[in-house]
Amino acid sequence: MHKIAISANSSWYIFNFRQNTIRELLRCGYEVIVIAPLDNYSKRLIELGCSFIQINIEQKGKNPFKDLITIYQFWKIYKGSHIDVVLNFTPKNNIYSTISAYASGTKAINNIAGLGVVFIKKNLLSYIVRFLYKISQNKASILFFQNEDDQKIFSDYKIARNVSHYRLPGSGVDLSRFHVVNAKDDGVVRFLLVARMLYEKGIEHFVEAARILKKKYGDKVELNLLGFIDENNPSSVSNSQMLEWVKEGVINYLGVSDCVENQIALADCVVLPSYYREGVPRSLLEAGAMGKPIVTSDNVGCRDCVVDSINGFLCQPQSTESLVAMMELMCMMGYEGRIEMGRKSRQKIEDEFDENIVIKRYITAINNCINSSSIN
Repeated sequence: MHKIAISANSSWYIFNFRQNTIRELLRCGYEVIVIAPLDNYSKRLIELGCSFIQINIEQKGKNPFKDLITIYQFWKIYKGSHIDVVLNFTPKNNIYSTISAYASGTKAINNIAGLGVVFIKKNLLSYIVRFLYKISQNKASILFFQNEDDQKIFSDYKIARNVSHYRLPGSGVDLSRFHVVNAKDDGVVRFLLVARMLYEKGIEHFVEAARILKKKYGDKVELNLLGFIDENNPSSVSNSQMLEWVKEGVINYLGVSDCVENQIALADCVVLPSYYREGVPRSLLEAGAMGKPIVTSDNVGCRDCVVDSINGFLCQPQSTESLVAMMELMCMMGYEGRIEMGRKSRQKIEDEFDENIVIKRYITAINNCINSSSIN
């Protein structure tokens, strides 16, 4: 039985975004091993039927000695478990797991899901990260990109030129879980932003837009935030700042949820004014699958989810004025107009972003890696 590993920087990520991939791999007869840090979701992964191996990964850490230990841990796992193929997700796993996999004879398939700011900023850390991408991704067997912009960056920087690379429709979305639910027609337009509470996701612009819209429309608009606050991340909104915004009375903070579909169902429109280098934002895929119109920025990854004026509106990145204008258009088009726009969102997701498309591409890639190893 061939062994397939799935590696990411948290068990939470794998359970929430890759559990159907695990189920399909098990159904196909593969032995599946998850390699990730231990958290509250590790046990739930084991309950799916896969094995779990803990590894220590500092998501935001910059200590090179700890990262060398992580590389060594990966190498020990691959040598000791005789893994045939590893599917890597999240940046440090794409880099360190790939180096270790290559050294131990394991094939690596990497998902490049948004490159953040490391290919934009010109500082020592960005240079080091770009260098690590260059030496590691050349050792991968297959690279999957979620948008053309990231694929072009790899080409411009001459990274992994001899490695097979393909486009994926984001991470896909489970169309059976995220199904169409229309918001209430009660005269209130409810906007929802689902994301990690990072400033680069446009959180502050959303709050500024909320101030303007609440002043103009009062209780006829409602603006909600849903997502994780990570105060260890220097780009994160702090708990104290969030409390100030809530006390101001312009937004509601809904915390975190494993059932985001319950909150999306209540929304008239889902908003993401991100200026971060996204892959394809999962929150927008889920919103579209549930028949919601979208307001998002004309930015990497985000624009892939929206055909402007068809299933949503694109605003200019880092422009509160543009964001307000697009949200006002959503208010003015009326309930039936938003429902019709939401129908087109659902159709776009069905046509382009069905999770089954992504899973089939991974199965094909895994089979190709295994067959090539057999030939060699």
